[in-house]
Amino acid sequence: MILDAAKLKNFLVMGIATVLVGCASIPAGVEPSPNDPWEPFNRSVFEFNENLDAYFLKPVVTGYRFVLPEFVRDGIYNFFSNYNDIYTALNNLLQGKPSDAFSDLMRVVVNTTFGLGGFIDMATPGGLEKHKEDWGQTFGVWGVPSGPYVVLPFFGSSSVRDTFGTAADLETDYFFKYIPDVGLRNSVTGLRVVNARNTYYEAGDLLNGAAIDKYSFLRDAYIQRREYQINEGREDEEPLMPPYENGYE
Repeated sequence: MILDAAKLKNFLVMGIATVLVGCASIPAGVEPSPNDPWEPFNRSVFEFNENLDAYFLKPVVTGYRFVLPEFVRDGIYNFFSNYNDIYTALNNLLQGKPSDAFSDLMRVVVNTTFGLGGFIDMATPGGLEKHKEDWGQTFGVWGVPSGPYVVLPFFGSSSVRDTFGTAADLETDYFFKYIPDVGLRNSVTGLRVVNARNTYYEAGDLLNGAAIDKYSFLRDAYIQRREYQINEGREDEEPLMPPYENGYE
């Protein structure tokens, strides 16, 4: 799987061009969401992503699971999780949470030193809590409004703010942009994509079997989850992401 920065941009353009051919309609009986003013377009992108997953990503991941035993897949997951802790530490620091940032850096030190370069998670059993922060969350903590919900080709659920956050995540990602050897960079990026999809291998099947509108369910879950992440689960605070119609037009 070749997904370096230049080729990914081309894939994004292809995906957008595909969905521009025709926008999906909103199913009968489904109430429009004030956070989702571009729903017909978003549903088209969602269908594109669903087909990409069904006909390409999931078969690749099925082969990945068949070839590699579980302990190897777990090691790969731990390695990338350990790498991501570096960026989580940076974002925690930018969000004004130095103690969490220090804990994240200690996780990297412990797992890299005693966990065979990060392939074994020694930090979590040692009491160092796992966090997950990104640039979209950092922008939210800084007060940047969410803006409307949007579905990105290949990346899935997002918002206007989180789209810029994704761009910042990619721009600062060493594995994605700065490994000198292009072949190695592409291989690592492809493995990361497969590893990420493997984490949710059976989740899509569970949703497909439920009597729900999958698009609406994932959209609402994403919006609630991002609000929770930015508010750090403090239910006594006012939401940071009010509906689009309440001031983010």
